[in-house]
Amino acid sequence: MRVHVDPDLCQAYANCVTTAPDVFTLDEKTGLAVVIFEQPPPELERAVQDAVRLCPMRAITAEADPAE
Repeated sequence: MRVHVDPDLCQAYANCVTTAPDVFTLDEKTGLAVVIFEQPPPELERAVQDAVRLCPMRAITAEADPAE
């Protein structure tokens, strides 16, 4: 799985940080969400999927790796 946050869509609600703190954080300068673990291990995939679903701006994408 590859995770991405679109900075043009993110409005810093931080639902992703609350839902998957091992994968997302807020940038100190912009306040926007950033991915800290672009390819999370399988045990974090459920949390990432929840973060995608809970993002009100639909700024997060999570796609399967082509190699999987």
